[in-house]
Amino acid sequence: MKRKNVLLGASAMALIASGAANAEELTIATVNNSDMIIMQELSTQWEEETGHTLNWVVLEENVLRQRVTTDIATQGGQFDIITIGAYETPIWGSRGWLKPLDDFGEDYDYEDIFETVRAGLSADGTLFAVPFYAESSFTFYRDDLFEEAGLEMPEQPTYEQIYEFAAQLHDPENQQYGICLRGKPGWGENMAYVSTLVNTYGGRWFDTDWNTTIDTPEWNQAVSDYVNVLTNYGPPGASSNGHNENRALFASGNCAMWIDATSAAGYIFNPDESQVADTTSFANAPIASCDKGSGWFWAWALAIPDSSTKEGAAKEFLEWATSKEYVRLVGETEGWVAVPPGTRLSTYEIEEYLEAAPFASFVEQAMMNADPSDATCVEVPYTGIQFVAIPEFQGIGTQVGQTIAAAVAGQMSVEQALQSAQSATERTMRQAGYGD
Repeated sequence: MKRKNVLLGASAMALIASGAANAEELTIATVNNSDMIIMQELSTQWEEETGHTLNWVVLEENVLRQRVTTDIATQGGQFDIITIGAYETPIWGSRGWLKPLDDFGEDYDYEDIFETVRAGLSADGTLFAVPFYAESSFTFYRDDLFEEAGLEMPEQPTYEQIYEFAAQLHDPENQQYGICLRGKPGWGENMAYVSTLVNTYGGRWFDTDWNTTIDTPEWNQAVSDYVNVLTNYGPPGASSNGHNENRALFASGNCAMWIDATSAAGYIFNPDESQVADTTSFANAPIASCDKGSGWFWAWALAIPDSSTKEGAAKEFLEWATSKEYVRLVGETEGWVAVPPGTRLSTYEIEEYLEAAPFASFVEQAMMNADPSDATCVEVPYTGIQFVAIPEFQGIGTQVGQTIAAAVAGQMSVEQALQSAQSATERTMRQAGYGD
């Protein structure tokens, strides 16, 4: 961005000197996703304008969650700004671990943020994190490969169709794999996907009395199909691939299909980042016997730990990084296809964005359709699509994710994995007092 050189008067110089004297260094923990990397690059403009500086701690998703959770629970005070999601925010906010964020200026326009996103980042009517980007999930596929094979992807595919397509498009000799799916263990990695799979196969984590329902026919069928398709038609080492690894594989042309976050579309459709930008299309997340809960709901958001002593400067950054103006800044400097999706209604009124992003309206509709309060075909006592909104789920989801990743890696059978996951989850829930 070009800046004009101007002669500053005494009052202006005094103001800058005052700002420099009050400048703060903020430590911010964030995930190593492409949208966050762009935020880190563009934040130098905010630093220049405010005099504040940012100390970035950029971590892989599982590591970020572990570090931030430990710090926030112990009131360690390592971070002034943290990147968290729709799972942690209401729980931590209600415990008083986060600063309220409902006092930004009128120009911020809270009403412009998707209502579902605001609700997901609130507790008892108070907003405790502001969304940087939000997402559902859908199916990316290579339309050139489908055309060559004489296949047609329906707008709403079934898992039976997806498995058939994967078999026909698998060509490992040419490093082309029928499908890429999350296999890396973690409640927000493989279990984000597997939970949606279980939903649409008619399963659930718990029944209405909080009894664990993992070792059930619905889970068995869902996880068996998942393991089989990855083993037979996925890339080598699938149990080590999370969102970022699969995104890189798909962008390099190695996956015929990929079911994952809608937020990745900006990267996949960006010709500067992706080799398949011109040969990729998209469809809804697949369904099986149940048409609910197949597409997840998530928001990566920015929050301020209650332990931070630099609330004023931290709020200045959050207001800047999640504003309408920031969306335009990304579009004008990084390309419109790269703007943070899924958070603001006004983003979907920007002509340049709609023209550059063929997926925009599709993502908007997916966000509107995702309903964490009604994600299963059988009654459940919890909310959440790809997670269960209870404090214990972070540990439960991570442990179950490890056993399912072991099944993908061939280290145990699906039956053994589900029996182990059932026992471990029952023990955790019993210790936590559920079902008494």
